[in-house]
Amino acid sequence: MNLRLTAERVFQIFKELNHIPRPSHHEERVADYLCQFAERLGLSYQRDEHNCVVIRKPATVGHEHAEPIVLLNHMDMVCVGMDNPLTDTVEAYTENGWMKARGTSLGADNGIGLSMALAVLESADIVHGPLEVITTTNEEDGMSGAANLSADFIRGRKVINLDSEDYDTITTGAAGACLQFHSIPVRPVAPPHTGLCWCRLRFSGGLGGHSGVDINKGRCSAVVATHSLLRMLREDMHFNVSTVDIGEANASIASHGEIVLAVDTTTGEADVWSLMEDKVAAVNQWLRTNYPGDPNVRFSVERCDALDSLIPSEAMDSLMTCLSQIPQGVVRMSGVMKDTVETSNNIGRIQLEADRIFISTHTRSFIDDDMAKLSERIADVFRQNGATSEMVMSAPAWQEDQHSDFLQLTSDTFFDVLGWRPRMVAMHFVLEAGFFVEKYPGIQMASIGPRIVEPHSASERVELQTIDDIWQVLIELLLRLS
Repeated sequence: MNLRLTAERVFQIFKELNHIPRPSHHEERVADYLCQFAERLGLSYQRDEHNCVVIRKPATVGHEHAEPIVLLNHMDMVCVGMDNPLTDTVEAYTENGWMKARGTSLGADNGIGLSMALAVLESADIVHGPLEVITTTNEEDGMSGAANLSADFIRGRKVINLDSEDYDTITTGAAGACLQFHSIPVRPVAPPHTGLCWCRLRFSGGLGGHSGVDINKGRCSAVVATHSLLRMLREDMHFNVSTVDIGEANASIASHGEIVLAVDTTTGEADVWSLMEDKVAAVNQWLRTNYPGDPNVRFSVERCDALDSLIPSEAMDSLMTCLSQIPQGVVRMSGVMKDTVETSNNIGRIQLEADRIFISTHTRSFIDDDMAKLSERIADVFRQNGATSEMVMSAPAWQEDQHSDFLQLTSDTFFDVLGWRPRMVAMHFVLEAGFFVEKYPGIQMASIGPRIVEPHSASERVELQTIDDIWQVLIELLLRLS
C-alpha cells in the first residue's frame, strides 16, 4: 500500500480556495489561482476560453508507461447566504467532527475534491502514473464549461471524479438535467395614491438543499408555499403584487422568499389586515401539517412603505397559471433502482427584473427522452401563457458498467484501505460525466467523495473523518492504477 499521508495539506488548500469568491459564471480568480499553482510547481497547464483548467503532472519515476489518470472537479460553488457572492468569502469552522460555514454555504461541493487533487499535484510522496487534473467552470448553473471542452483537452480515459457527496458509495450513474430560463414580460404600472394597504410577506426557515439529491426528502419549496398563499389570499382579497423575490440558486430548493403586496382597503383597512393575518396563520398551519420534515418553515407579514410600481395583474395571472400547471418535486420514482427518483422538476428562482418576471426550472431524469418531453411540456406551458423560454443547459444521463475492472478496483481499494465495500449507485443529481462520455470515447468514470450534507444551502457541512478516509483511498487507488 502507498505511504499513509495526512490530509493536512488538503485542509490548507481548501482554506485558500474559500478566500477566493467563486460563484458560477465568475470563476476567473480561482482559474488564476490554479494556473499560478501549476506555475509554482513547474507543471504544464492549459486554460480554455471558458476558464476550464487542466494541469498535467508527469508520472512518478518508474511508472511512466502507466495509463494516464484524470482527476475531475469543478471550481464554482453555489453561494447561499452571501450578500455579495462576487466579494464575500467563506468563513469555515469545525464543530463536533464537522466543518461548517458561518451563515453561508461552505463550498465543500466541490472545493474539498479540488483541494485533494491539488494536494496530489503538490506531493512528492504519492506514487502515480501520468496525471491530468481538470477543473471545469459553471458546473452548478449550466455545466457550460464541460459542454464546451475541446476534444483534445484531456488524453486520459480513466477518470476519478471527486465530486461525490455520499461517502459510502461509488457513484456510477447520474440523472440527466435540463435547465431552462423563462421570462414573463412585465410593463410595471403606477399604483393609486390611496385605498391601499402595503404589506411584505416573507417565507423563511426552509431547509432548502440540493434540488436533485434532496428533492424527495419532504422539504418545502418557497415557490410552492408562496403560490399556495397567493391562491388562498385571492379567494377573499383584491391585491396587486409589487415585487417578488423567491429562491437563492437555480440548482437549489428555494428556502426563502419575499413578496410585497398592495391590498385594496375598500372594505376597511382593519378588516383587511385582520383577514391577512388569519390567512397567513392558516397557511402556516398547513405548512406544519404537510411538511413535518421541514419544521421551521413559516410566513410572516408586516406593514411596509408604499412602492412606486405594481406588476400588472395579467403578468401575475400568467405566473400563477404556470405554477399551477408545472410539476414541482418528484414526478416519478424509478421502477428499477430502489428508492431512487427517476424524474423530477424544481423551480429554483422567481425574480422580478426591470421588464420581466424571471423563472428558472431544473428538470432531471435518468431517461433522456422523458427529460426532453417534460422540459418541452414546461416550455409549452410558459409559451401558452405569453412567456418565452430559453434552454440554458441540457446534460445527458450517464451510467457506468458496475462490473468493469476499473470500478471493481475502486471498490477493492475501499475495502483494503477502510475495511468495507462502498455501494455502487446511480444518483439523482447531475454530474458532468454525461458530457465527458459523449466527448471522449471509451472514457470510464468512478465518482467518490467525503460525506457532504445539505449542499447548496447555508447548512452545508462535511464530515472531517471522511475527508481523511477518501484521501487515503485516493492515494492508494492512484498507486494501484500506476
